[in-house]
Amino acid sequence: MSATEAASARPAGSPANPAGSPVDAAAAPRPAPGATPPRTPLAARAAAELVGTAALVAVVVGSGIQATDLTRDVGLQLLANSLATVFGLGVLIVLLGPVSGAHFNPAVTLAEWWTARHGGGGVTAREAAVYVPAQITGGIAGAILAGAMFGEPLVEWSTHERSAGHLLLGEVVATAGLILLIFGLARTDRLRFAPVAVASYIGAAYWFTSSTSFANPAVTIGRAFTDTFAGIAPSSVPGFVGAQLAGAVVGLALVALIFRPARTTEAHPAA
Repeated sequence: MSATEAASARPAGSPANPAGSPVDAAAAPRPAPGATPPRTPLAARAAAELVGTAALVAVVVGSGIQATDLTRDVGLQLLANSLATVFGLGVLIVLLGPVSGAHFNPAVTLAEWWTARHGGGGVTAREAAVYVPAQITGGIAGAILAGAMFGEPLVEWSTHERSAGHLLLGEVVATAGLILLIFGLARTDRLRFAPVAVASYIGAAYWFTSSTSFANPAVTIGRAFTDTFAGIAPSSVPGFVGAQLAGAVVGLALVALIFRPARTTEAHPAA
């Protein structure tokens, strides 16, 4: 189970009898203690990741277009863009977290796969191989959708160069902080706060990082397809994605360093 999935999961509703009337919840069969509940089919989870990432990129790109249409003040444009992203991301995590875990981000998916390989909870290699293409496809679709809604070209390669070293450092910091937050919440059993915490962190990172916190390879690729406020030139995409993956590694290292399991003290017999 993923970080945000665990935060958002709820018990399934009561089953229905053959006649269609609800069965008393107390009489419904329950899984044995310690049993793993059935997971949503992988196809449904992939669809949730695709739709969620598409919606997230549509929010980011669409709010950027709307902001530039309404004001020439770059500060106000960024404020509108970041606020829309905070609200949109929070809603998407609450809505789709119970289905797929609401990753919407290959860096998060790969980090979960890595933790699963080392005995932690997370996605399998097969699930990651399905999630990541779905997220990238969704990111591209979201940018195209935003352009269609605002009468912009459906595909127009961005001319916004973002290749300076300080911007790449900003992406390392933004992604490391995101991974530290998600997996730190998981280690401390506070995943119920994930929708608010993750959305709030991204909103803050818009402002405290030089790169305005893309922190997501799928979103980065999608934003290359639009030459609007939120765009990134295709030539800048590899550097950003590399910085984001490096940030994910740093984030996992910080989780391992900070959130260590508590040591149990051995009891000594009384003298």
